[in-house]
Amino acid sequence: MSRFLVERDGQTRVRLSEGMELTKSQSVLAVLGLVVLFAVPDITRLTSLSFQAIHRGILFGLAAVGLNLLLRHTELVSFGHAAFFGVGAYGAAVLASHFDVSSGLLLLVGSVLASTAIAVLIGYFVAGYLDIYFALLTLAFNQVLYAFVLQSGYFNYSDGLSVRPDGLNPPTLFGLQWTSSGYDLILYYFTVVVLVVSLLAMWKLVNSPFGRALDAIGQDRTRARFVGIPVEKYVWIAFAISGVYGGLAGGLFALLQLHVSPEPTLYAFVSGEILFMAILGGFGTLVGPVIGGVVLVYLLIQAPFYVEYYNALTGLVLIAVVLFLPEGILGSIPKIGTGLARRRSDPGLLREDVATVGSSLRRGVSRAVTTVRIIVFGVN
Repeated sequence: MSRFLVERDGQTRVRLSEGMELTKSQSVLAVLGLVVLFAVPDITRLTSLSFQAIHRGILFGLAAVGLNLLLRHTELVSFGHAAFFGVGAYGAAVLASHFDVSSGLLLLVGSVLASTAIAVLIGYFVAGYLDIYFALLTLAFNQVLYAFVLQSGYFNYSDGLSVRPDGLNPPTLFGLQWTSSGYDLILYYFTVVVLVVSLLAMWKLVNSPFGRALDAIGQDRTRARFVGIPVEKYVWIAFAISGVYGGLAGGLFALLQLHVSPEPTLYAFVSGEILFMAILGGFGTLVGPVIGGVVLVYLLIQAPFYVEYYNALTGLVLIAVVLFLPEGILGSIPKIGTGLARRRSDPGLLREDVATVGSSLRRGVSRAVTTVRIIVFGVN
């Protein structure tokens, strides 16, 4: 075997680094995913797909990957991740507007530093809480930040700040001033590289002793504390790392939009969207939140009917996912594949499924008819 191929459990695996190995099928999917990501600009030129929608979806998906660290491993639900996304976006905007920083990379560094500081501060106060208390505290901190920025002249109130250092041109990328189309393209490729590196870093993290300790904390805090895991400290660190991902996504969002305001970055509803992206794509997986981000943002931007009834349809989609795809889009694929394989080998299972669906439909129609009779005629 070469240095990149190892034999493990009877399978040949591709070794990326120490402790990071992929099966053959995972390697193929990873390569296909990279090809698709880098081909998006060409695909969108040849189809009706929106390049900006996919780009924005990837950014929000990156924020959802950070949230997923808490959701999947510590089983904590945060309703305040818009705080890190928004602080990251405003970090770039403040440097560009008030300090005339023109380098996109420096703006991104400022975004990450600002969001990390806020995440460390908030995490200090919330790390010891569980369940609804944790969720409400993160929501409260989010709303405090939103209100502060909204009412602050330094952040230009609800109008927000420009991310054009000279008021006209976008920031430089890699020391060069790009045209509008060239800037969007280079920023997209840079975003893809950041996403891949961030996913690899998260994979390394969750498969490390620290990641396994977080799993133990999520399963039983008392037992984790009993075996010597510093629970509050580890949750605090995980919360800060999660904030770094949110701030990184927010900084990239600022570079893409070239303008930052409170509503699309810091509002509590954005926290709900980021959480929904993780659930929709599959919070039990690494890449699922990115898929959820692309799907949700694409629907929001591209589908006129969906935009008009956005809140209602988002709620219906969430209900459907929780009821029928509780493991999300990506998390449900293996289970669906296994189920289809079993049904191909045993036609009796398929007949049972059809009978069950038919029975459910009959009950649904019967209830609907009864409801209409009661409402219209007042009889049962």
